[in-house]
Amino acid sequence: MRTVFWEDNKVKMIDQRLLPGEFVIAEFGAVHEVARSIRDMAVRGAPAIGATGAYGMALAAQQSQATTRDDLLADLRRAKATLDAARPTAVNLSWATTRLLALAEATPSREVTDIAHALLTEAEALADEDVAINRRMGFNGAAVIPDGAHILHHCNTGALATVDFGTALGVVFACQEQGKKIHVWVDETRPRLQGARLTAWELMRAEIPMHLIADNAAGHLMRTGQVDVVIFGADRVAANGDAANKIGTYKLAVVAKENGIPVYCVAPTSTVDMELAHGDLIPIEERGAEEVRQVGDELIAPADTPVYNPAFDVTPHRYLTGIVTEEGVCYPPFTESLRRAKVAAEARIETARQARQP
Repeated sequence: MRTVFWEDNKVKMIDQRLLPGEFVIAEFGAVHEVARSIRDMAVRGAPAIGATGAYGMALAAQQSQATTRDDLLADLRRAKATLDAARPTAVNLSWATTRLLALAEATPSREVTDIAHALLTEAEALADEDVAINRRMGFNGAAVIPDGAHILHHCNTGALATVDFGTALGVVFACQEQGKKIHVWVDETRPRLQGARLTAWELMRAEIPMHLIADNAAGHLMRTGQVDVVIFGADRVAANGDAANKIGTYKLAVVAKENGIPVYCVAPTSTVDMELAHGDLIPIEERGAEEVRQVGDELIAPADTPVYNPAFDVTPHRYLTGIVTEEGVCYPPFTESLRRAKVAAEARIETARQARQP
C-alpha cells in the first residue's frame, strides 16, 4: 500500500513513529494537522513529505469557506506557508505546495469548487508520478550496482520515505527484481534510528539479505573491504551537486572516498534546487534535544544535558561518484548534468499535465 494517500476527504498515512512495533494508519482532516504530521515525523522522507504537502493544499481547498476565487487563493497561500514551515530542509515540500498553488492561480475557472477539484486531481497525479519516478530511478541506479555487491545504506529511503517503492532503497529493490545477489549493511542512523526501525523492517519484509550495524561500524567495514558501494537519498541537492541528507551522511562519503568506494546519491529531480548554487546555502533543520537524550521514552543521558541536534549534513559534490535521478545517472560536472535532468523531468510533467486536460 502507499505511504500517504487521500481517502474520505482526509490525508491518510502510515504513522512511521510507531514502526516497527505497530502498523497504524493515521488520518488528518485539517491543514494544521497535516503540517504537524510532517513536523513530528509521522511522515518523513523528502518525496513522501512532498506528496503530503500536495494533499495538504488539496485539503485546504476542500475545507475553505471562500466564496470567491481571490479569497480561496488567499486561503491557499496561508496553507502553503503553514505547510512549508513544517520542515525547512526538504525542498520537495515547498516544490509540491508551489506546484499546487501555481495550478490554482492558473486555473481559468473562477468557481471555487472547480479549483478545489483541480487541486485534488493534481495532488493525486503528483503521488502517482512519484511512484513512476521512483521505479525509473531505481532501475537507473541498479545499472551501477554489480551483482553480489555489499551495499552500505544510511537512514531510510524505501517505500516509507516516498509514496511507494523508494529512492536509494528503490535501487536495492530494483536489484532484487533483476535477480542480483546483493547484501545491505544498514546504518542504525542515530538519533531517530530510521535505519534500525524502518529500513531493517522494509528489507526484512522484502527478504533481502541485510545486517544492521551501529553507525560507527561503517568505517571499519569500508576499510576492511566489506563494502562495494555506498548509497543514500537526499532532502535537497544544490545546483552544483552538494547534497543535504540525514546527519552522518557526510562522514560516510568522506571515508568511502578514502577507501576508493563509489558513492551514489539517489534523488528525484524534484529534490534538486537549482536556485541554490551550493550546499552551504541549504537550511539545516535543528531538532529537539529529547531526540538525542532519549531513545523512545527512556533517558540515556542526564535530563539536563545540553544538546546540539542538526537533522542533516551536507556532502560536497566532490565526494559523489554520481547522482541517480529518474532521468538517468548524473555525473560531474553536476551543474550541467543536473540542469539537463531537471529540464527533461519538467518537460515530462508538463506533457503529462497537458494530457490530463479535458
